[in-house]
Amino acid sequence: MSDPRIARLAELLIQHSVRLQPGEKVLIEAFDIPDPAIIESLIHFAVQAGGIPFVSLKSNLIHRSILLSGSEPTYQFIADMELAVMSQVQAYIGIRGSENSEEFADVPGQNFKTYQSVVWSPVHSDIRVNKTKWVVLRYPTPSMAQSARMSTRAFEDFYFDVCTADYVAMAEAQKPLIALMEKTSKVRIVSPGTDLSFSIEGIPVVPCNGRRNIPDGEIYTAPVRDSVNGVIQYNIPSRYQGLVFDNIRFVFENGKIVEATCQGNTTRLNEILDSDEGARYIGEFSLGCNHAIKSPILDTLFDEKMGGSLHFTPGNAYKAADNGNVSTVHWDLVLSQTPAFGGGEVYFDDVLIRKDGLFLPKELHGLNPV
Repeated sequence: MSDPRIARLAELLIQHSVRLQPGEKVLIEAFDIPDPAIIESLIHFAVQAGGIPFVSLKSNLIHRSILLSGSEPTYQFIADMELAVMSQVQAYIGIRGSENSEEFADVPGQNFKTYQSVVWSPVHSDIRVNKTKWVVLRYPTPSMAQSARMSTRAFEDFYFDVCTADYVAMAEAQKPLIALMEKTSKVRIVSPGTDLSFSIEGIPVVPCNGRRNIPDGEIYTAPVRDSVNGVIQYNIPSRYQGLVFDNIRFVFENGKIVEATCQGNTTRLNEILDSDEGARYIGEFSLGCNHAIKSPILDTLFDEKMGGSLHFTPGNAYKAADNGNVSTVHWDLVLSQTPAFGGGEVYFDDVLIRKDGLFLPKELHGLNPV
């Protein structure tokens, strides 16, 4: 018997996330999907909407072999082929499962750097992000359930609950915060080990409510590139390029990360930040507001949306909230300010806006847990 939750998710992706219109082509790209049901359902709803689906099924194990080859001509051929497809579609749905969350742990950092420069940046950063209606999501696997420290069935229940949220209601609740951020110049973040100040003046503010990521629930902008000063201590672990980084700490001077440490992987951390000039500057500042996600599960697409959290992202800025920073890196690192993680404050123009993960102004109470 098919799971009706899969059909509900597929319908949301086609109708709400990418808003597929008659005659539009959609690329459905999936990694390590344990069951074809989600793909079958996406094809059904795409055709029902009058769209034209194209499916690309991939394996992380095979992708690891390509990365390990270190062959730039191979990477360039892949880029040429994927650009040919991506440039023809109007919508993109990326579904990323994982049989083994550590699959890329032994891939050298230089190989990632070359692949990101040759393939990821032109195909995804330039074309997909800027020229298609796109959405990316994870898909529940036993490996993901293990990272979340849940049983497989309990994690599936959590996953479908969170991913098929009422995004229309979420969009409405976000409007007062968007208006406030658009009027804000100076931001200050204070938490245990963190005291950071920067400007967001003149940078667009973008709400996220199911159009780009599933699950969703954040409002993002970017700091004025050279305005960041102080220190931030992230308290949510992050998996990046197959490795887990914990207790990352950055010191900023005039926008640049001048000191970077973490627990266990400081050398690799600095290798990533030295990928290019932009990797040591911040491309995104975002406030998470999805209180259905109550604790981290070692998956960025979930952890960055947690209610009471924020992420402060070294690397490339999105064109929708562009501060001029360009990089092959875009690494969403998360700081939770809920009491369970030590609390903290967010100030806009020296006014306390959020304390211990809860918004204080009455007009923002719609973003607090019910």
